[in-house]
Amino acid sequence: MEETRQTLHDLGRPREDPSPAPASAKRFPDGAQYRIEIPSTEGPNALRAVIDEAAARGVPVHRVSQGSGIMLLTDDEIGEMAALGNERQIEVNLFVGPRATFDIGAQAYAAAGKSLGLSLRGSDQLVYAVEDIKRAVALGIRSVLVADIGLLAVVGEMKKRGDLPGGLIVKTSVMMAPANPASARVLEDLGATTINVPSDLTLPQLAAIRAAVDAPLDLYVEAPDNIGGFIRYYETPEFIRAGAPLYVKLGLKNAPDIYPSGTHIEPAAIALSRERVRRARIVHDVIRRYAPHLRMSPRP
Repeated sequence: MEETRQTLHDLGRPREDPSPAPASAKRFPDGAQYRIEIPSTEGPNALRAVIDEAAARGVPVHRVSQGSGIMLLTDDEIGEMAALGNERQIEVNLFVGPRATFDIGAQAYAAAGKSLGLSLRGSDQLVYAVEDIKRAVALGIRSVLVADIGLLAVVGEMKKRGDLPGGLIVKTSVMMAPANPASARVLEDLGATTINVPSDLTLPQLAAIRAAVDAPLDLYVEAPDNIGGFIRYYETPEFIRAGAPLYVKLGLKNAPDIYPSGTHIEPAAIALSRERVRRARIVHDVIRRYAPHLRMSPRP
């Protein structure tokens, strides 16, 4: 076992999960340790609700992410979200549209096939995904969410070639979340600029992943039921200490899965967005109460 641990060390990976977890010395470019993300912001009306609720509750929101897909937003809606994000200096992150669960294959729905996750099926779907990204970029979006390792590699190469903006933020989905340092390093090497890790990691496991990569980590401190339904508010200060730079991400337990969203369920999507901001207020208070020394990026 010691020989294998040394091999991992020689390869630049942590040799073990550090316990107790050390404090991370890594930071966001502005020197901060954490930021707040509100996921499942499904369109401009939901984004307005997040902005209004954040202002009313005094919650700093640094990033919103959308889950239904770029392909299910109109050009006007994407442009509006980009404009609102630019005006409020909030990163607007949009999910790439095509995915296995939109396709005709049944494996993604089978008990033993869930590992397929939100992968892309075939070359055509890979083309559709790249077209989705190019359309969003043309409409002003500079942050996209991917859930397929091949797409991640292609986007990384396209950025190097200048086919996509070099500053494009490429966020990896929780549906392909790396559970160990070696997997996280693969995603970063392929071009991930922010990595969503599993919501059920222990603190030493999170610290091991942080040691292996420099990209910001995204962690649900409240996870939707379909990825576990954990509520880990009191652990958040330690997550930040060991995992910085870290996006503190607020999902919502005991809530319906609204993907793909649309005007037919927009009232529910907006109500859920407002509640995520309320939950963010609670977590923000926990951080300020127990670890006021932790540094957050300035309010947008």
